[in-house]
Amino acid sequence: MRDFRWPPPPDGGPRTYGPGPSAPRTGRPALPEPATELVTTPHGVRLERLVSGSGDPATVFAHGFATGIGATRPLGSAVNGRKVFFQFRGHGRSDPPAGQLTYGDLARDLRAIADLSGATRAVGASLGAGALCHLLAQSAERFERVVFFLPAVLDEPRTAAARDRLSALVEAVQSGDVSTVAEAVSAETPPAVRNTPAGWAYLRQRIDQLMRDGLASELAGLADQAAVADQADLGAVSARALVIGSAGDDLHPAAVAEQLAAALPRAELHIYDRPGILWTERADLRDRISTFLND
Repeated sequence: MRDFRWPPPPDGGPRTYGPGPSAPRTGRPALPEPATELVTTPHGVRLERLVSGSGDPATVFAHGFATGIGATRPLGSAVNGRKVFFQFRGHGRSDPPAGQLTYGDLARDLRAIADLSGATRAVGASLGAGALCHLLAQSAERFERVVFFLPAVLDEPRTAAARDRLSALVEAVQSGDVSTVAEAVSAETPPAVRNTPAGWAYLRQRIDQLMRDGLASELAGLADQAAVADQADLGAVSARALVIGSAGDDLHPAAVAEQLAAALPRAELHIYDRPGILWTERADLRDRISTFLND
């Protein structure tokens, strides 16, 4: 059942979508979006990238399904050194997929950005965690430290319910209907914050991003795939790892985080006791990631 109002309350108003970024109307000026660049990778795909900070070490951040640079920046806010954010193909300004998209393709994007940036550390969120698993299964010694935030899939595809939600989001964005996109995106916020100013600000921001950048139809096929062929393929990974999961998260089952931590030789696991971590545990999450990477 629909549990939010659309169009939004008067303080936000319906939007007119078109070229150029816009921001949520929260009653105060929003920070401008940082300038990004398009880089050409050795495998011929142009990817959108943002580099912040300076010095070593360098850490690459891989985002989740249908999100992007803006969603991973909070994870690196207290991390030392250079922070390299990018958009997988099919997201943002990055090139669209040339055909069926696989975790192998995503791992190739992640490896290319890491190599071009000299990154020795990596943070993967959701879909990005799957890409990081695939990369490490192929190159067990590529990184010194890795963080997996809300891994969604390991050696088995997502659940049918999760596949349906992700497919519905892609279809909604491609339809171009704002209210349909709002319906699909509203599930991303915990019930307690829906219909609150913060919840509406997030919803407007996500809709702005999705309506501006769009989503490649090939992304939907990723929901039917596993990140690695076998958990045992991760047994040779040399990096120290931090795996972060959440109880009660349908898209990111805690069992996947537990299995991943068990498969990695040098992993520590932390499971939060409720979903919506970025809403309820943001400060703790930031400190946990930065402490692990800065140590």
